Parts: sequence; structure tokens; C-alpha cells
Amino acid sequence: MRAHRPRLAAVATAALLTLTACGGGSSDDGKDGGDRGSAKNGGGSSTEFPLTVEHALGKTTVESKPERVATVNWANQEVPLALGVVPVGMASADFGDDDRDGVLPWVEKRLEELGAKTPTLYDETDGIDFEAVADSRPDVILAAYSGLTKKDYETLSEIAPVVAYPDAPWSTPWREMIRMNSRAIGLAAEGDALVGKLEADIRESVARHPGLKGKSAMFMTHVDPGDVSEVGYYTTHDTRVRFLADLGLKSPGSVAKASAGTDKFALTQSAERIDTFDDVDIVTGYGDESGKLLKTLREDELLSKMPAVERGSAYLLPGDSSPLATAANPTPLSIPWVLDDYVAALAKAADKVT
Repeated sequence: MRAHRPRLAAVATAALLTLTACGGGSSDDGKDGGDRGSAKNGGGSSTEFPLTVEHALGKTTVESKPERVATVNWANQEVPLALGVVPVGMASADFGDDDRDGVLPWVEKRLEELGAKTPTLYDETDGIDFEAVADSRPDVILAAYSGLTKKDYETLSEIAPVVAYPDAPWSTPWREMIRMNSRAIGLAAEGDALVGKLEADIRESVARHPGLKGKSAMFMTHVDPGDVSEVGYYTTHDTRVRFLADLGLKSPGSVAKASAGTDKFALTQSAERIDTFDDVDIVTGYGDESGKLLKTLREDELLSKMPAVERGSAYLLPGDSSPLATAANPTPLSIPWVLDDYVAALAKAADKVT
């Protein structure tokens, strides 16, 4: 039995049901995932068709409101689901999945609310399963947040129109992911409303922790506890860092300066130059459920000298199997589920900054 956040779950449910009502969305009567899609969502479109979506891999024209919606890569399925549209197929979750069933808890909850069974799950362990996607017979494939290669895009486009990322792989901000994907399925206005609701949720959560405002934060990449000779960190181009800004945090000068000189989303710094990050108030990143990595940082001869580590203003997200581990990379359904816990943990770290 999963532990839910009752208040947040109730608020999210009410908001999503309101969006469903205005956008006309609900699943069908419980057939298997291959027979479900948006055909029985009942509602009208807030977008005129045909429409053309421009993205980094080209231009995609969707001729008419899709009846069968498929999604690939991370979290794209959450946009149609939030708006009441059950995909015919979606990628199986391989990160933050606490019960290893391929479906994240907030997605499972939303499917329950819609009275829908789990859609066909695409195993993307070795890349996109093109055959499985084709078998789903989609009218459109949503991938506004993804890492599609040009070849992936061309192959998927032989199956159905594909909505790819706007600028670069794995860099689409959550607002833009919602807007691109919702427009492609004819629910642009509903997508905008969802963005507004989530922004309100974020403001409400952050307002309870005024100590966060103005603090600087650095987000570390995955670090091997057995080798801490280098520290990896995300630049200001990455969605994790952008979400920290949503929470009232700023990028330290050291990270901002390094980011300005590159278009990469992650960089590394030798542990011997850890004093580069003396201006960092809070360190966050991916840890492990045992706390081994944080212990390693505190005991390492060099990394322990980093002010944020030394004073205890470091918070690392739990291991890969914990839903909270996904908090740093916000998605439409995960925000109300993990937001309060993530903000509270960062605020606790901020309290150590004097």
C-alpha cells in the first residue's frame, strides 16, 4: 500500500477533475490498454485542426483531433492523463517506481480516478520499442520532453505524427511540455489552465517556507560514492536547476558563470577545486536511501570542506526506487504528490545557512 499525501492528493484530484470537465476527458469502460485512447473523452477541442507544431526535429502537422494518443520517453503521458485522456500506450517507468510495476504512483492514482486500466507499457530499456508503439495504432505520439534522435523521430513519424522537444533533448521545461503536448491533442486551453493550477500549488508550498527565498542552490549529478575525485553538477540550462528557481532559489555565481560558457546541461569540477563552490548555500542532488553518499561527502578530506557540506545544508534525494527521487524533475502529476516534501527538505537545509 503506497503512502499518499492526503491533502495534496485531494487538491490535485479536485483540480484535475475540474480540468477534465472543461476539456471533456475520461477514459472508456475499462477495455485493455490497446483499445483505449481519447476517442471516448466526450469533450470538444479547444484547438482548431489541422495544426502544425514546430520543434527541434522539424515540423509536425496533426490533421484532426487525435482519437488514439501514444507517448514515449519520460512523463509525456502525464499531460493527457491530467486532462482526462488515457493513452493507448506509454513508456514504462524505470526511475522512482517503488513497486516495480512500471507505473509511478501518481500515474497509477490518476488511472484509478479515471476508472481506467494501465495502458500498454513500452519497455525502453534498450531504446524505443517501435514495434510496440506501432501495434498501439496511435494517431499522434507525444514526446515534448524526450531524448529522441533524428533517426528515432523519423522512424516514429512513419507510425504517426510526432511532437518532439522544442530546443534540445531532455531540456523541455515542465510548462512547455504541458503546452506542446496539450495543444497537439486539441486541449491547449486546458493545458494552460493546468499550468496555472500547478503554479498556484508551487506558490502555496513555497510561501510556507520563507527561508528559501534568495538562497543559492547547486544540484549535483549522480555521484559514485566509490569515486569522489570529481563533482558533477547541472548547469542553469537543466530542468532541475530551473525548477529550483520556481522554488525561490537562485543559482550561485560559480554555477551561473560556468553555465554561461557552455550549452551543456552538466559539468564536472575536480574535488581539488571544491573551493569553487564556496558561494553555494544549499547542495542537493541524487543520493541513496541508505545515506551512504552524503556520509561519504561529509567524511571526504576535500569535499567536506565545501561550506554547504560542512554546515549541513546539503540534502540528497533518496534512491532510484523512491518516488521522491523524481521530485527534482517536475511533471504534471508528480508536482502535487512530492512538492511539499521536496520544498520542506530544501527549507530544512536552508535553515542551516547563516
